[in-house]
Amino acid sequence: MLTMNDIVREGHPSLREVANEVPLPPSEEEVSLLKEMLEFLQNSQDEKICARYNLRPGVGLAAPQLGINKRMMAVHFEDGNGDQYSYGLFNPKIVSHSVEKAYLTVGEGCLSVDRNVEGFVPRYARITVTATDINGNQVKLRLKDYAAIVFQHEIDHLNGIMFYDHIDKENPFAIPENSKAID
Repeated sequence: MLTMNDIVREGHPSLREVANEVPLPPSEEEVSLLKEMLEFLQNSQDEKICARYNLRPGVGLAAPQLGINKRMMAVHFEDGNGDQYSYGLFNPKIVSHSVEKAYLTVGEGCLSVDRNVEGFVPRYARITVTATDINGNQVKLRLKDYAAIVFQHEIDHLNGIMFYDHIDKENPFAIPENSKAID
């Protein structure tokens, strides 16, 4: 079982590297790791398990956050409309995106960042992602608003980008052009 001790923190080199594609079909070890990543997110959202193992609640986790330089990510969350998202993905790629931007009014956080970073993080309001799921199926996901933001945050990790790299250094609370706020 993965715990917070397995998650690397700011300053670790793997958080700034571009992760390598996972050769398909993935190995048993890679599938097992992706299942563990998904399980960590599920556990982190369970109050009892969270308290017992001192987990920070998370909605997404990318392999580089475990010090593993592979294009693998997991997400587990419910959006504002009650839609459930629970995926383990290999080689996710944004294949199209909107011109319109979106940002979370509360800002973003990260399991690899142990401090509060204030500011708006502009993201695309809508994206289409292609990937291979945990069962080896090709998937194409059309995502918007909160779901799009979560996926972009994790895909950024695969490209060595941290969420705060997007925050306007001069004016962290500048409302991004052509954007909508997501509460």
